[in-house]
Amino acid sequence: MRNMEMKYNTQKEKLIMPEYGRNIQNMVNHCVSIEDPEERKRCANAIIDVMGNMFPHLRDVNNFKHILWDHLAIMSDFKLDIDYPYEVIKKEELYSSPGRLEYSRPSMKYRHYGKILERIINIATKMEDGEEKKQLVKLILNQMKRSYVQWNKAIDDEKIFEDLRELSGGKLDIKSEDYSIPEIKVTPSRTKLKNIKYQRKR
Repeated sequence: MRNMEMKYNTQKEKLIMPEYGRNIQNMVNHCVSIEDPEERKRCANAIIDVMGNMFPHLRDVNNFKHILWDHLAIMSDFKLDIDYPYEVIKKEELYSSPGRLEYSRPSMKYRHYGKILERIINIATKMEDGEEKKQLVKLILNQMKRSYVQWNKAIDDEKIFEDLRELSGGKLDIKSEDYSIPEIKVTPSRTKLKNIKYQRKR
């Protein structure tokens, strides 16, 4: 009987955008590897359709398709060579540090949430009340918590609700008793793991 090695999630390559899952990431990796340009573009369009079907309640959100193509570019590590239907975000825009003027803005005390999330919050404030807006706000809160736990040791859901109220200018006033943010499993970053190993050696 052949020995089969089980590969745990902790041993797998870290997902660039965990909300889409490993299957979508594998599809993107395959798409990047396709040599024929036309087939590669067809594959990219198919992936966008699948990504869109994961969030059907957001299809009427302004710039939703554009956001999906941005996410596809990010998940491909900007290696997907196709003619995009939109001008997608550039790698330097995603990873570059904000300038001094950006840090001087009062709102930048929430910079751990990122500019993209602030834009999505702005979109949500302009939507009419209804199920679509409610679902988008839930996704925003979930992503805010993911970002929050990367920067803070203690998880404070009330603080996240307060931050959403402030970032939305008071237009998204969600009560903790009306919505409970799911628990997020906190995994130490590579930098933290290195620091722990270093301290043990000392």
